[in-house]
Amino acid sequence: MERTPQNAVLGAVDELHGVLSLADALLMAGRELDLAGLEGEVAALCAAVAALPADQARAARPALAGLLAVVEGLRGRLLRPLPRPLPRALPGPLPRPGA
Repeated sequence: MERTPQNAVLGAVDELHGVLSLADALLMAGRELDLAGLEGEVAALCAAVAALPADQARAARPALAGLLAVVEGLRGRLLRPLPRPLPRALPGPLPRPGA
């Protein structure tokens, strides 16, 4: 693939998809996420898109919309309360029904 600014933007979108997929997998496994660098990467991507000619920026819109959907999905899962873990052992005997 020819190295053009538009292809660089699409490549960056693909890389961010990979980063977000990994973040999602870690989140689903109960791991903590450090998304501190993500804001800078997204800002650089937005600046690169803004620098594209209008027709090339429009052509990148579906890829950017797909990335936004992935970000919103991850955001929704991050905002969801974590399930409370079950106790390892129940304290004492279970009460008998009718007792």
